[in-house]
Amino acid sequence: MALEAWFMDDSNEDQRLPHHRNPKELLNVNYLAELGVLYWKLNPENYEDDLELRKIREARGYDYMDLLDLCPEKVTNYEEKLKNFFTEHIHKDEEIRYCLAGSGYFDVRDKDDRWIRIWMKPGDLIVLPAGIYHRFTLDTSNYIKLMRLFVGEPVWTPYNRPQEEHPVRKEYIKSLAQKFGESIEAH
Repeated sequence: MALEAWFMDDSNEDQRLPHHRNPKELLNVNYLAELGVLYWKLNPENYEDDLELRKIREARGYDYMDLLDLCPEKVTNYEEKLKNFFTEHIHKDEEIRYCLAGSGYFDVRDKDDRWIRIWMKPGDLIVLPAGIYHRFTLDTSNYIKLMRLFVGEPVWTPYNRPQEEHPVRKEYIKSLAQKFGESIEAH
């Protein structure tokens, strides 16, 4: 099954709910690719020996890897960590996540500052570009096992919104303007 993504509603209900608009506004991976979000569907049961994953890592220079089990039973200060993950932010580097088990949501902003919810399930590998506003939360399953990939030593520093003057944010906005052939407002 392909990656599921949609424009989110503006509800303040439980962040772990799907938050579909009414009617639903589903998106395809081509729209995400226009925003710089990359996607692969892999076999999570074979991640240790997966040749396709190895090729992606080699081609993109992802030489660092670790695994993260995110659930109330395995994470100290779980609620605080989840709150921090759900705070809108950017990073200076790509954010690469591969879902091995469970499920959760990455929310990203599009060029018009609308929230897009990306539902990560086993086998989904996404790359969020440096400078894109995003956040993460679990869904109602309250469990996800992620592989985190990085080029070199990982730097997980989040820069919470607003970051319009941050050089990596400016570069991201510039890349969107070139793709869409229009002036993109920094939100």
